[in-house]
Parts: sequence; C-alpha cells; structure tokens
Amino acid sequence: MKDLISKLNPNKLERFIGKPAYEFTKEDITNFIVGNDIEMLNFRYVAEDGKLKTLNFVISSAEHLSQILSTGERVDGSSLFSYIDTGSSDLYVVPRYKTAFINPFVEIPTLDILCSFYNSNGDPLESAPEYILKKAHTEFKKSTGFNFKALGELEYYIMSKKNDNYPVIDQKGYHTSAPFTNWEFLRTEAIKLIAECGGKVKYGHSEVGNFTNKDDFFEQHEIEFLPCDVEDAADQLIIAKWILRMLSDEYNVKISFAPKITVGRAGSGLHVHMMLEKDEQNVMVENDKLSDIAKKVIAGLLSFTGPLTAYGNTIPTSYLRLVPHQEAPTNICWGDRNRSVLVRVPLGWLSTQNMIRNANPQDNSEPYNGSKKQTIEYRAGDGSADIYEFLSCLVIGAQYGIEKPDSLKLAEELYVDVNIFGDEHKDKFESLNSLPTSCWESADQLNSSRKLLEKNGVFPAGTIDNKIKQLKSYDDLNLSERLFGDSDSINSLVEGFLHCK
Repeated sequence: MKDLISKLNPNKLERFIGKPAYEFTKEDITNFIVGNDIEMLNFRYVAEDGKLKTLNFVISSAEHLSQILSTGERVDGSSLFSYIDTGSSDLYVVPRYKTAFINPFVEIPTLDILCSFYNSNGDPLESAPEYILKKAHTEFKKSTGFNFKALGELEYYIMSKKNDNYPVIDQKGYHTSAPFTNWEFLRTEAIKLIAECGGKVKYGHSEVGNFTNKDDFFEQHEIEFLPCDVEDAADQLIIAKWILRMLSDEYNVKISFAPKITVGRAGSGLHVHMMLEKDEQNVMVENDKLSDIAKKVIAGLLSFTGPLTAYGNTIPTSYLRLVPHQEAPTNICWGDRNRSVLVRVPLGWLSTQNMIRNANPQDNSEPYNGSKKQTIEYRAGDGSADIYEFLSCLVIGAQYGIEKPDSLKLAEELYVDVNIFGDEHKDKFESLNSLPTSCWESADQLNSSRKLLEKNGVFPAGTIDNKIKQLKSYDDLNLSERLFGDSDSINSLVEGFLHCK
C-alpha cells in the first residue's frame, strides 16, 4: 500500500525524496537537483503588492548551490515594500525547503522555492506577509491548543473570443461539461500542475458565471483545495494563481480573479473553509453535531468583519459583489448550507446512513468517518485579498471567538435558517448588522479593531496604517450610489481592477 500511495502522489519532489515536504532538508533538495539534472534555481516570494516575485540563479557548482540554499540572498527591500527606507533597504530572502517545486513553464530544468524575508540582524521581517501569518498561527496554537487548517475556493473567469459551436446559457455554467464549456482542458491542466507543485487539490469545476458580450465569451471556473495547515493553504493559493495566469498566457486568453467583471452577473469569491484539529482529530464536530468550539469560532469571525473585509476585499469592485441576491453575503450572520450568510456550515457527512454501501451493495469495506471532513466556510473574501494577511485575520478572529466569554450566546443570536431576503423574515433581516459597503468603511472598521491584530506583535502598527491609507486612497465611500445607472463609469471601474492580486 505504501508503494501505491507513493505512485499516486503527484508531487515529484516527495516521490523522489521519499518523505513529505515538511520534512525536506537542504540535503534532500541538493540530492533532487543533482538526481534530476536541475540547472537553475528560482527564489520566489510575495511582497507588499501580493504578487509572486522571482530571483534567478544558474547553478554553477556544488559550493555555489550549498551557499544559496544555506544563506539565501540579498534583495532591495525598498522596491518590495513601500515603507522600507532606501537608505537602509537590504533584506535577506531565505528559502523554505518544504515549498520547493519544479517550474513547469520553462525549457531549462528549474527548481523554484518560496522564501521568507529577514532583516539586517537576521531576524524575520515583522511586516512580511508570510511571517504575519506564521505569528498568527503560532499565537493561536499557544492560546488554544488547536491546529488551524484551511482551504481556499479559488474562483476565476476565463475571457476569450466567442465560440458558437455550442450554445451558452447565461449564468447557467455550474458544473457544465465539455463541449458545452470551452476551457475545461485549461482548468484540468492547471489542477495537474498545481498538484505537481505541491498544492493539495480537492477538485475543479465550471462555475455559474458564463455569458457572452458581443464577440467575447466569459466562462467562470473554480479550483478547491484540501484542508492543510493555514500557512501551506496560503502558499498553494499564491502558486495556483501564478500557474493559472501562466497558462492563460500560453493559450492567449485572459484570466481574472477580480470580484466583479461586469454588473448583474456572478462575481468571483475566495471562500475559505476552516477546521481545527487536536491530536489530528477534527474538533468541529461533537456527537455528530457542530461543536461548541466551532460555534465560538463562528462568533469570533462574525465579530471581526472589519479586518476581514479590509484584507479580504481590498478594491472598490469588491463591494459591487457583496450585494443581495448574488449568493454573496451582505449581513453578519451564519447558517447551515445557506449561501447568502457570511459564515456557512456546509453539508457534512454526519449521517449514520452508509450511502456508499447503498450505492455499492457488493462492497463490504468499513464506512469512512465523515466527521473528519466537516468545516465552516467564510464567504466574503475575494480574489483581491492579501492572502497571507487575510488568512491571518481568520486565525485571529477564530482565537478571539474561542476566548470571548459570550461567544456561544452571540452565535445563537446570529444564526439564521431562512432566506433572510424574503418579506416574511423582514424583522430578522433588519436586526442584523451589515458588512462594510466600501474600502473606506472597511478601513474605518479595521482601525477600530486594530488592537486585536497588534496583540502579541502579530500585525505591526505600520502594516495596518499602510492598509488603511491604501483603502482610503480609493475614496469610494457611497460609490455604489454615486455610480448607480452610470454603466460607462462602472465598466471603466471594473476594467481598471480586472487584474487584482
């Protein structure tokens, strides 16, 4: 069975080295490079703008390789972070061995490795995105005793020339199969490459949004991942977005993760599922029901919407998606299976009925323990998110909920099991607070909650100041009302933010 599992593992480094990525050492990476005739090494890292950066090395000798892998390299921090002064701007980028993967887009055999930033004293850069998330998770584990796992649902549009071979039904693209979808092959190629690069992919499918506009065709897709440690969840989202954009360039199409690409059609979100583990057991379920711990986490997230929108919905068009009747949340509430709530409890596998045996009466294998799969889902985030900081806010919000004395009471008050937009539930709808409706409002709410982010030094004060400044620079307070009915201005706004982070 062990050999079979090894053969099924798409991660080429794990197969060759014979151990999971989190155990990789410098020696393992060196042996892989030598054993696979790797000629180049790329350092990759995410700076202030949220996009993947690259530093290329030609491997010239064993000594050179050892030096690179042992010490990292210098970079100009002032060109990567706006708040670093040019007079003292040198930073180190140091590779994290577990993130290594073969670059699938270059002819020269090349290994890429994600890096962390360190300052001139050799200490982690406090404001580096990946280090903020590491600090948040470390504090969470120390405070609660739980491990925080997460997975993202990466939604995106592929934009191409219209193909009239098969008809497209507007906004009816959910799980459509070829030939009634044009770009399934690009999605499946992306999934394969993401998995080979270390991403833990759950599945991919076409999404609701597809439509034509004159000679152009817009087709929405989604790739969802498996739960993993929250730091790894962030890394694989960054790599997945890069892979999709590289493929779009190869196939001469556009890919956009923007929350809105046109008004009146489905936007793209970045939903995040979460689960907590202790001793490798999922604690979101107790006695086949949602646990009190899960409800406390939900209450914490519902209390933390300012920071979550500030880092999860970072551009003006984010708030064109967060409107009623679009399967996007607008009010601060939670519920089971309801797609208009802010935090959703997805359909789980808690029933004692053995569905697989019913479908396969000839099979006598033992039932799978479905409680391992139960998550909760935060639904407001989108493709503009600062991924590391956004996931950090989810971790901090969860910790806040676990520590907050009245969390269970708050969870009970904010639970909805109905369509809150129906006239018959008007009272319930009016009792709920609303999400921020602009970057400006999110900035104000972030400022009000900043002490929780700054606690234990997780978010540096300057990082929060910069985010507030950036959000307010859009001057989008009441923007929806100002643009109402002005289709040209709305289209211009959407176009300007088509290629967000």
